[in-house]
Amino acid sequence: MEENVPHKRSEFNKGTWTGEEDRKLAEVIAVQGARRWKTIANIAGLNRCGKSCRLRWMNYLRPNIKRGNITDQEEDLILRLHKLLGNRWSLIAGRLPGRTDNEIKNYWNSHLSKKVNQNEKQCGASARQGCKAQKRLAENAKEQVREENTSAGCEDSNMGFDVDEFFDFSNEEWVSRFLQV
Repeated sequence: MEENVPHKRSEFNKGTWTGEEDRKLAEVIAVQGARRWKTIANIAGLNRCGKSCRLRWMNYLRPNIKRGNITDQEEDLILRLHKLLGNRWSLIAGRLPGRTDNEIKNYWNSHLSKKVNQNEKQCGASARQGCKAQKRLAENAKEQVREENTSAGCEDSNMGFDVDEFFDFSNEEWVSRFLQV
């Protein structure tokens, strides 16, 4: 008579990674490359699943990850790309070198979505006519750029560029090329 013994699954470490685990993972990736994560976890002798190793590498250990606060320019680009692409965080992150999709998603959920909602509420009923406050802010920003260009020795007003023109996402051909990359 055969006993019904449940298949014993090896238990993986869960929770916080140690410095030693990070070091082992980085050493194996330097030799093997960043692929075949289950194999990497085994070779490194980590008691972690492949997915955990991949996420640790992609979001924390890669050498080209940009640390620190998100700049105003990055924030503006995130807002514009989110308006165009929605919650496609990896596509947005691909346009911000050194930033991870996880970091951008977290920043959106904790900071930017609240800003967007607050701006929409402020504009409220005047949104159909165009929010006067937003237009005033945009004009002030353009004027400030002009003043900065002048004070920096850029006397020619054509030296600066219009941010709205630069980030014009209305061209469908551009969008299709962007999505292919």
